[in-house]
Amino acid sequence: MKKLILASALFASAAASAAPISVRDDDGNVVTLQKPAQRVIAMAPHVTELLFAAGAGDKIVGAVTYSDYPEAAKKIPRVGDNRLIDMERVAAMKPDLIVIWMHGGFERQIEGLRKLGIPLFHSEPTKLEGIADNVERLGQLMGTEAVANPAAADIRAQFSAMSKQYANRPPVRLFYQVWDKPLYTLNGKSIVSDSIRLCGGVNIFADQKTTAPIISMEAVLQANPEAIFGTSEKDYGSVDLWKPYGTLLAVQNNNLFRLQGELLNRAGPRMVAGTKALCEKIEEARQHRKN
Repeated sequence: MKKLILASALFASAAASAAPISVRDDDGNVVTLQKPAQRVIAMAPHVTELLFAAGAGDKIVGAVTYSDYPEAAKKIPRVGDNRLIDMERVAAMKPDLIVIWMHGGFERQIEGLRKLGIPLFHSEPTKLEGIADNVERLGQLMGTEAVANPAAADIRAQFSAMSKQYANRPPVRLFYQVWDKPLYTLNGKSIVSDSIRLCGGVNIFADQKTTAPIISMEAVLQANPEAIFGTSEKDYGSVDLWKPYGTLLAVQNNNLFRLQGELLNRAGPRMVAGTKALCEKIEEARQHRKN
């Protein structure tokens, strides 16, 4: 009888492990694999970071330029960049899953990937909670839930703690400067704006229709933000360009801040650290108020 029960349990376990895996991606499409993926290609730097967080870093066979975190990611073979993907190389790597990011320059290449017949998972978190969701779903597809689920829970807990900490702080109107040649920012639908909201900040260009709109200097001067944040590591993309404009409240209150761009501009687990740094600077701006 015991042998029969054991055999039944083993059969049930084998059947469960052989069951197809289905998850929805960030486009709402169902992605189904017959078994956990063993060879995955990451089509964006944030995707590489999500896969490592999900415990699947050793299953990444290809990545794109700038996939440089964690350190092990630098050794992954490249399949192209955000402008051009080497389709022949992608096919030669024989992936059983490709995780994509639908930025503007990628759309024309999506058809080429679809023709390969390889399952595609679209990763594009637009809310902070989506980062943990991505880690969990990628963990399911890769069969690494034992790592992915605790990692996702930790990400949620840290964002939750920050949300409670800054929930009732006075709002700070700010300008988030991504680059200055041309000068552009992010609108309210970007995941960075979700970080800004969590910290009690107000994105002065949240109502722009384009995700990454080009803004004139006159528009910033007219909006007169209390703080300006830049993420460029280059001097010519620095927030220092605003120093000559003494009429700006951000200049008067010494609220020109520089943040580490990759911690905020990549929708991956390191946005926890990026959001924490953003919140601390916004709090600093509050302390600079003269009345």
